[in-house]
Amino acid sequence: QVQLVESGGGLVQAGGSLRLSCAASGRFLSINVMGWYRQAPQKQRELVGTITSDGSTNYGDSVKGRFTISRDNAKNTVYLQMNSLKPEDTAVYYCNADARSYNDRVYNYWGQGTQVTVSS
Repeated sequence: QVQLVESGGGLVQAGGSLRLSCAASGRFLSINVMGWYRQAPQKQRELVGTITSDGSTNYGDSVKGRFTISRDNAKNTVYLQMNSLKPEDTAVYYCNADARSYNDRVYNYWGQGTQVTVSS
C-alpha cells in the first residue's frame, strides 16, 4: 500500500506562483511515474504533468511553459512549480503515482488532493 500526501496548495493572485509537493510512503519496491492532475468544478480531471523515474516529463497543453514538474527519487517526492498562474488554473490538484509492489505488480495511487485558487 502506498500513501500520497500533497501539500502547498492555497490562494494566490493571478500572475503569482505556488509550489506543490507530494510525498509517497508505504511499502513498495519503486515508484515509476509520478504526476499531477487537476479537477475544476463541473469539469473532468485533466493531466497537468507527469515525470518518470529517469526524469522524462510530459505536460498538459494548458500548462506548458508555465508549470514545471520535478522529483527527488531519494525522497519519493514529486514537485509542481506553478508560475504565471491564471484564474482558470483554479482546481483541486491531485498527485498520482505508479508503484511497483513486492509482488512485482504495478499499482496506481491517488493523493487526497489540494486546493489551488487563483484570484483575478
